[in-house]
Amino acid sequence: MSLDDMKRLVRQHIDLSWNKGRLALTEQLHSKNFLYKSSFAGRPLGSAGFAQLVLDIRSAMPDLEVVIEECLAEGNKVFTWSTLIGTIEKPALGYPPSDKVLSISAMACWTLTPAGEVEEICTMFDMESFRSQLGLETRPFAETALP
Repeated sequence: MSLDDMKRLVRQHIDLSWNKGRLALTEQLHSKNFLYKSSFAGRPLGSAGFAQLVLDIRSAMPDLEVVIEECLAEGNKVFTWSTLIGTIEKPALGYPPSDKVLSISAMACWTLTPAGEVEEICTMFDMESFRSQLGLETRPFAETALP
């Protein structure tokens, strides 16, 4: 699989899952050992757990759109920088509804199998910026890291 094919597969996965909610099609792109790790989930999720997380977030944010800002590939890895944009209409992941259009930056490392299946996605979301946009208290890194 070429690097361009790998990037195309990752873009398709993001579009099918986050933007369109076509999770049965998304799951077909996963390997049998698929794992999703993220700052949204407290533990690694398998394919079904990932699908449920996406459903929950899309239900709370029906206008959700994920824009891929950058997509790079090397070896069997693809790296994406994305922006999630939408309004929280129902409580989600412990956050209250808001009439504000929010944007959340995300960085992800995707691992693909030689057969071109998604084996793992490890995603970090900028939750402090998200909390700030909601008007919630944030804690600067230095405050939490230093005694």
